[in-house]
Amino acid sequence: MDKNKIVFSVIGAGWRAEFFMRVAAMLPDLFEVSRVLVRNGAKADLFQKKWGIKTVTTLDQFLENRDYSYAIISVPWDANPNYIAELSKQGIPVLAETPPAPDMDGLLKLHQELPANAKVEVAEQYLYQPMHAARIRLARSGILGEISHVQVSAAHGYHGISLIRELLGAGYEKASITGHQFTSPIVKGPGRQGLPENEEIVQSIQELAVFQFGEKTAVFDFSNVQYFSWIRGNRILVRGERGEIVNDEVSYLKDFRTPVTSRLRRIDTGHGGNLEGYAHRGIQFESEMIYENRFESGRLSDEEIAVATSMYKMGLYALDLGPSFYNFAKAAQDHYLSMMMKRSIKEGQEVITEIMPWSSR
Repeated sequence: MDKNKIVFSVIGAGWRAEFFMRVAAMLPDLFEVSRVLVRNGAKADLFQKKWGIKTVTTLDQFLENRDYSYAIISVPWDANPNYIAELSKQGIPVLAETPPAPDMDGLLKLHQELPANAKVEVAEQYLYQPMHAARIRLARSGILGEISHVQVSAAHGYHGISLIRELLGAGYEKASITGHQFTSPIVKGPGRQGLPENEEIVQSIQELAVFQFGEKTAVFDFSNVQYFSWIRGNRILVRGERGEIVNDEVSYLKDFRTPVTSRLRRIDTGHGGNLEGYAHRGIQFESEMIYENRFESGRLSDEEIAVATSMYKMGLYALDLGPSFYNFAKAAQDHYLSMMMKRSIKEGQEVITEIMPWSSR
């Protein structure tokens, strides 16, 4: 194993697990996969042939002769908490897929089981997609003043809520939630399996919720077809007393009589006559690169850049070279709020959340 690389292992071999494998394959100078735990022997053989990485079929084999700095857990929801708890008790830093547990009972139980010094982070990638990361940095810069309202239509459930809380600066305080659900017809678009084979009208399901965190408010809005649809776009609004962000447009006051209109400009190479090859370089705001892609050499998609960022941050944190970035408490809170939003939608009435025990973790 190369000491200059971040060496990790993986539990799971599903669709999401392959994101981590692809990132490691595209950034071989930075990441190395030690082993992958796949309980099904036949699937383990196929996975090993596909990726050229050692696979094991038992947890004992996975833990044997440990040569990795952390483990990625990418398994079904109901299996996630058991693996997180077991590896944490073994002193292994964990980067778990979202959510860390499927329901409230699971979150509370896992909170109680985790050792006080456990290094458990969760791979919430949306915060690290380039444009989202740029908006978060701009929201925290003070140029817009104190952020008081956001609207997020970019991701479902806890993913969207993680963006809301980061942009708004909300913590673990009580919140009121009022949710609604709508259906509407749409021409079926692509999905995980690729393009549709014929034209078909399907029903899209849209969730809309208003959150109030004290004096701050947020609107969550997402349709189940939005991730792949060509005709249902994302929308982001961030408002402070001195300015706002609307998607990539920024309006703010230089002073109380001087408005400025600017934009978040995406910088990519490889367009037109540029011969550097395609890659995302960063996001520019006026004269500053407000976001820079440290993984430019890998020529990754925005989603892959975000996944790579979580993997990189975890590598530093596992070796005490960097801080915690999205820990169990943050992930548990976002999932809790998502479940309370679902409850409000189902019951058709306002829900008031409580301060949860992980808030002091």
